[in-house]
Amino acid sequence: MYIDTHTHLFSEKFEGEYEAVIQRALDAGVDKLLLPNIDLDTVNAMNALEEKYPNNCFSMMGLHPSNVTEDVDHQLDLVKKELYSRPYIAVGEIGIDLYWDKTLLAQQQKAFEQQLLWAKELNLPIVIHARESFDEIFEIVDKHNDENLTGVFHCFTGTVEQAQKIIAYGGFKMGIGGVVTFKKAGLDKVVKEIPLEHLVLETDAPYLAPSPNRGKRNESAYIPFIADKLSDIFEMPVEEIAAITTKNAEQVFPKIIKA
Repeated sequence: MYIDTHTHLFSEKFEGEYEAVIQRALDAGVDKLLLPNIDLDTVNAMNALEEKYPNNCFSMMGLHPSNVTEDVDHQLDLVKKELYSRPYIAVGEIGIDLYWDKTLLAQQQKAFEQQLLWAKELNLPIVIHARESFDEIFEIVDKHNDENLTGVFHCFTGTVEQAQKIIAYGGFKMGIGGVVTFKKAGLDKVVKEIPLEHLVLETDAPYLAPSPNRGKRNESAYIPFIADKLSDIFEMPVEEIAAITTKNAEQVFPKIIKA
């Protein structure tokens, strides 16, 4: 069985199709779908899925860096209220994104650091969005890293050196998604240098669908395409890829393990 450690199933792009999308995932052997939040407007739809599908959908709480505003203090007050109001499996999706806009870097840094600290206080892992921002992310993680800081660097597309730094932190995995199947991305060469014990599978649905579905709406049922690519890279049976990455995900997200 597989775990999709990062899917925005609550997105409007899936509206009216939730049951069918989840069934296709189950048919593909993907039985757990981890839901990273985006902003305060997505919380209700996300938690409704967890309530309806408690054995399959698992909610996180966080403020995505691309949704940080100048009034970040007010946003963080509301995020904290929600985060502490009920159980979540992780704090995410949080981080820094400098691809589109660098003008709110200070606000993004504040939001990331504060949410990281709440995660440590609640003994929860974090799910990090790092787009053209590894140096800025590392600077904050370096300040707070200890045995209580764990999580996933979501949609990892960095260098071997950046992967080694993440591994050195001790408590983090790297999320590998559809990009690893793109012929010209070059991520496969980097991934080959990372021990499989440090990787988890993800889709980032509805975005970044793997080949052969590149350009289409992504969904959790496509996780096996990513696993097949890792099977080729590591030259091991896909069943072993499934077993190891599932174990890795359960290590980072222990709250998804049902008694």
